[in-house]
Amino acid sequence: MSPLLANIALSVLDEHLHEPWRPGGAMSTAYLRSRRRVHGQPRWRVVRYADDFVVLVHGQQAHVEALREDVAEVLQPLGLRLSESKTQVVHMSDGFDFLGFHIRWKRKRGTNTWHVYTFIADRPIRSLKSKIRALTFRKSQQDPGTVLIRLNQIMRGWANYFRHAACKRTLSSLSHFVWWRVMQWLRRLHRWTWTDVHRRFTTSTGQWKPIAMGGTELFNLAAVPVTRYRYRGNTIPTPWTLHNHAPTAGTVESPVR
Repeated sequence: MSPLLANIALSVLDEHLHEPWRPGGAMSTAYLRSRRRVHGQPRWRVVRYADDFVVLVHGQQAHVEALREDVAEVLQPLGLRLSESKTQVVHMSDGFDFLGFHIRWKRKRGTNTWHVYTFIADRPIRSLKSKIRALTFRKSQQDPGTVLIRLNQIMRGWANYFRHAACKRTLSSLSHFVWWRVMQWLRRLHRWTWTDVHRRFTTSTGQWKPIAMGGTELFNLAAVPVTRYRYRGNTIPTPWTLHNHAPTAGTVESPVR
């Protein structure tokens, strides 16, 4: 119910912030937006998902501060307020976290060009590691096959959500972390030596085989194909039109950035 109620209540905020973009508005055409830039006036867009939203502003910090106060005034009649702990004003070069991702403007390695990159934020990575540690606790006596099934479910769902970020190195690092956690747990559980491990999990040529127990093979995060998000602007399919409905997506206790 919470996301539904948030979308109903915060449609007022959507319409307010998108009003200048509608036909006849102050930012409705490329020419008008260019004029605002020349005269030092701000431009903005809002991205919202349920109760979490970000306002992206092209302008000065004073413009952002003023827009934050404007947003607070729009929310007040609804009985909503901005969360002081979550509401931040940051520069894109410092980056911000949104829906588990860290979005940041930075220079492309080896070039002098700057791009907006989407990475996995630190908090989801710590959360995943905590779940893996809990399942591979050194004194755990659970069935290895059952543990591998649960680990695979967690990692597969996590990777499918984050695979559109710039995360190939992160996935490779996490895969290494999971392998060691599981292997150390299995060694303690079965009292294996490293000689036993090599005999069970390497081929005759010395290559490592995937960890498999009870007919279940450990999911390899490093093998997940990464397809980075590409900006699609207004080409994203939607059943709504801008004239009749504000863009949907986001409760309040949410950050304005």
